[in-house]
Amino acid sequence: MKTRILLFAHGARDPRWSAPLERLAEVVRSGDASVEVGLAFLEFMPPSLPDAIAQAVGQGVAHIRVVPVFLAAGGHVKRDLPQMIELARQNHPELVIELAPVLGEDEGVIAAMAAAIRKANA
Repeated sequence: MKTRILLFAHGARDPRWSAPLERLAEVVRSGDASVEVGLAFLEFMPPSLPDAIAQAVGQGVAHIRVVPVFLAAGGHVKRDLPQMIELARQNHPELVIELAPVLGEDEGVIAAMAAAIRKANA
């Protein structure tokens, strides 16, 4: 089963804003060349999550894991994202869509951010 990870983020008007996300996708890919990784955005930047999902389906992807790249689960993650995923499931009933936990709430991510803060404070 062909799987794609979609890193889902808010988006911004400044196209340079997505550079760290593109770097994150690159690092994930470099760990395993068989892993397909794409980006999707809530607003301001393409592709939107529905567009990224439709593109993946068109490329033969059968399973998508959406990873919310947010520091915490606020309204967009708790309300908007589940609605978008439910609509995608209705539009693509053959597709398996999995929603991963919010990245910023992962203990490893919290530890990495704390280490970066301590380093900046040294």
